Amino acid sequence: QVQLVESGGGLVQAGGSLRLSCAASGRIFSINAMGWYRQAPGKQREVVAGITSGGSTNYADSVKGRFTISRDNAKNTMYLQMSSLKPEDTGVYYCNARVVINYGSFEYDYWGQGTQVTVSS
Repeated sequence: QVQLVESGGGLVQAGGSLRLSCAASGRIFSINAMGWYRQAPGKQREVVAGITSGGSTNYADSVKGRFTISRDNAKNTMYLQMSSLKPEDTGVYYCNARVVINYGSFEYDYWGQGTQVTVSS
């Protein structure tokens, strides 16, 4: 199977920065799109940013200009550089990857366990 492990969350003051990482391991032939999602207390999970295997990116309007998503395909790792953090960025951040486990197979959707990001005012 495939495992996604996030790291880099923590407590930071408003205006600060954090860098999240998501490392994929296991039975991986290739990874197509990857993305970061977050869930604030009492709210639904929402997309934060996404990146294709070719490096094309997209962002939620709320994080444009402050967050940068990137990936290292050789390491099966994705990153989220978060700057100018705001209290409303607080939540559990999850990584998602669409993984092809064998040549010619369908892609499967995998999620990490989440990492807490707390931004204090």
